[in-house]
Amino acid sequence: MRLQKTRTLTDRIFLFIKGLAMGGANKVPGVSGGVVAFVTGFYEELIFSFKRINGKAFRLLLNGRIKSFFRYINFKFLAILFSGSLFSYFSVSLFLDFLLKNYELYVWSFFFGLIVGSIYYIAKGCKKLDTISIIAIIIGIGIGISISLLPPAKENANLGFVFICGIIGVSGMTIPGLSGSFILILLGNYVLLLVDSVNMLSKTLIDVVSGNFDFIYDEERIKYLKIIGSFSAGSAFGLVVTSHILGFVIKRWGNIVTAVILGFITGSLGNVWPWKEKVYKMLNNEFLLDSDGNKMLRNYKRYIPSINEPETWYATAFVILGIAILVSIEYYGRENKSTL
Repeated sequence: MRLQKTRTLTDRIFLFIKGLAMGGANKVPGVSGGVVAFVTGFYEELIFSFKRINGKAFRLLLNGRIKSFFRYINFKFLAILFSGSLFSYFSVSLFLDFLLKNYELYVWSFFFGLIVGSIYYIAKGCKKLDTISIIAIIIGIGIGISISLLPPAKENANLGFVFICGIIGVSGMTIPGLSGSFILILLGNYVLLLVDSVNMLSKTLIDVVSGNFDFIYDEERIKYLKIIGSFSAGSAFGLVVTSHILGFVIKRWGNIVTAVILGFITGSLGNVWPWKEKVYKMLNNEFLLDSDGNKMLRNYKRYIPSINEPETWYATAFVILGIAILVSIEYYGRENKSTL
């Protein structure tokens, strides 16, 4: 496998945009950033680059061979991609949060269309459809459906558990179809890690830039900074470890892995089914509230929409739009896919 050596300015801009899309997708429950990577043609390079973060890379770094270290780990690619993801995390994702609060049905419809389109694209990656591949697809579907039906757990701020959440939560970047943010909902820590802690980190960064360091005396702020630090450490660890495992598995059983991914994404469609109602946790006929006074989500109740409702047709239009955009992105990815 050979990394792409040069990129034009246009390539870099599109890679940054792909990073934006991946970052935004990673924050939406039910949507996988790995699907964005898979569909837009940089998934293999992403996994291969993470695999390069190994013993040899650290030896180069310790020996002071910085340029060789950057070249070896494909640093330019990772830097551009994750710059887009981080920018999305603190900006585009805020806009996405606004849309989810005010136009939830249409947002989920759009994502549903994207994922339906990606199923066709990934299916083309199955070089052969033999008995083993069919079994792999069925297993993937079963896992996807099972995860979508699990009830969420209670919030847990233990730093060790948060570290594990980081490993699991980042899996959506390396395993297409697996939504890390949805897994965090099931673990009970979505709000804690992707909302509260991120907001605290944003406030802290603003304070640091303005020269205000009073936050070091704020116990609550320090608590959240420890949480986001532990989560970030788990995420970094998870990225490297899962990429090594996936690189090994894909190299030897690529068609089977693709079949499992295809089945998993298909089985996970229920996560992003647009027509659903939130079901909240209750005790003694009263809603259970989290630390911020918000009702705690138990799961979703999905239903078939009425064709007589105008919003059903609007939502369907967004499904079609999502499929159309996916097809366009896939076409660009096919034409400009990196030579690996």
